[in-house]
Amino acid sequence: MAEKTHYKKIRSLILSCMILVPAIAFLVSLTVAYYFFTTSIESATVERMKRCVYDHCLMIDSFLQERRSDLEFVADSFSFDAVRQPENLHDIFIRLQRNSIAFMDLGVFNADGVHVAYEGPYRLTGKIYKDAPWFKEVIKQGVYISDVFLGYRKIPHFIIAVARRENGQDWIVRATIDTRLFNDLVEKVRIGKTGESYILNIDGMFQTERRSGGDLLDKDPDQLIYPKYTTKKNVLSDSPAVLLKDNVFDPRGRFVSIQGINSFIEKDSTGTKYLYATTWLKQKNWLVVVRQEKSDAFKAFRMALFLIGIVALIGGVIIVSVAFFLTEKIVRQLEQTDLEKNALGDQLIRASRLAELGEMAAGFAHEINNPLQIIKSEQTLIETILSDFKENGQLPPSEDLDDLEDSIKQIALQVGRCSKITHAILKFGRKNEFNPADVDLQIFIPEVVDMIAQKAKVNGIDLQRSISSDTRPVFGDPAQLQQVLLNLFNNAMHAIEERHGVRGGKLRLIISNHDEKTVTIKVKDNGCGITPENLGKIFSPFYTTKPVGQGTGLGLSVCYGIIESMGGTMMAESEPGQGTTFSIYLPASGGMK
Repeated sequence: MAEKTHYKKIRSLILSCMILVPAIAFLVSLTVAYYFFTTSIESATVERMKRCVYDHCLMIDSFLQERRSDLEFVADSFSFDAVRQPENLHDIFIRLQRNSIAFMDLGVFNADGVHVAYEGPYRLTGKIYKDAPWFKEVIKQGVYISDVFLGYRKIPHFIIAVARRENGQDWIVRATIDTRLFNDLVEKVRIGKTGESYILNIDGMFQTERRSGGDLLDKDPDQLIYPKYTTKKNVLSDSPAVLLKDNVFDPRGRFVSIQGINSFIEKDSTGTKYLYATTWLKQKNWLVVVRQEKSDAFKAFRMALFLIGIVALIGGVIIVSVAFFLTEKIVRQLEQTDLEKNALGDQLIRASRLAELGEMAAGFAHEINNPLQIIKSEQTLIETILSDFKENGQLPPSEDLDDLEDSIKQIALQVGRCSKITHAILKFGRKNEFNPADVDLQIFIPEVVDMIAQKAKVNGIDLQRSISSDTRPVFGDPAQLQQVLLNLFNNAMHAIEERHGVRGGKLRLIISNHDEKTVTIKVKDNGCGITPENLGKIFSPFYTTKPVGQGTGLGLSVCYGIIESMGGTMMAESEPGQGTTFSIYLPASGGMK
């Protein structure tokens, strides 16, 4: 509590000094600074709006020009008979969409306005458009970009059409542009909190949506478009202002520059004052409007009055913020220390439990080994009896007898494998001496793989092994090497199941000579992978990310120790979501004895 009070006093003292000491100097310089600052901000704000609408206009013009050029290329590259073929039109449409996803459909029209071919989501083939305004315009102009309209589809859209004359007959290729994509393109402007951009046609209808309110084809309530524009000579013109040679004023007396960019402050239909910047597109008689609330656009004016005081205040805030930051950092470090201490205690408890579990596992292995020996004895007795029956002629040769003998051999094989596993567990429990020998991997590896092949098959895992024909034998303990591989296999299958379930899993075992003295064994999976922070801990004692009850219990730290005892080394590479590769490097036979 005392420390908190101390920091409060420091905060109050610093803030008071930073505000009061420079106050007199601030008042003297405030008037001059305010005048120059506000003038500069006003000019910069207006120029920024003009630059924004200019750049936005260029981008939209470029978009329309590119789409127009795409259609002109199609019209110039194909004849009418070729482009009207459904398969050709489909291929052309696919290529157009690869170039731009803005194309929603593609159609071909003859001179009578009949929609002779169509590629798209609607059923428009056979529709007649000879009386449609866009059809008349494209025949007259050769290229036409329409306003947004409803048409047969009864949904807002606009089209780009190109006409060509072939053998004395006109034909047209037309594409619909994705209105949503175009709307997103126009709406990209983000200026302050209230800045927005939209497009109006020559009649003042919204061609894109306005975020502050205004749906497609609605009339602009702010009436930014007027049917007539007047020059200084008071000559009326039906052309948009950007096309006029003279300086132009709209009916409200607002100046429109020669370059076609007009900026002004005006109230909208709700009475809110906005700073506007407008200009006309070159590709289409559409007015691009960028606007921002005046209070938002010129908020720097208000800031100018308090600029010097704010500088002082910011200094005090920085000092207080640093004090808060350092305090929070120290507290977080203390909390982290306590958490690590608690985690260490939990780890010691877990280590103790795992040690007890290891002793129990050794006891279980011993108990399991006894019934295995009985099974082995009974299997031997069955073999002896069968042999006597066959010699006495009591069991004539048959297919069933062969199956029975195969089953008995399989029992003997599996009992032997179980015996090896229990013996290996007992080795760990009793810390038997290291028994190295030459291990022929071309024989040894298939035996180990067979032990987990059925489990892999049940879990839908594609298990493959690749053993180079010139792979040299390695020098090590076969039982311990088997345990290492089984642990890696089980870990891999668990990671695969976590990512893929029962489909799509792949487990690869690759064995080859690394060099003249070393053999490499790689276990590669396409499971969930290991995060970089965990990858450095996987060989630490008692570290695991598996849920309780899963895995072999050997642990990667034990595997690492086994490989080191054989004179080898073990490494891991992994990418989260891609898989993990464990690499074991063992001395070849003759490299360590």
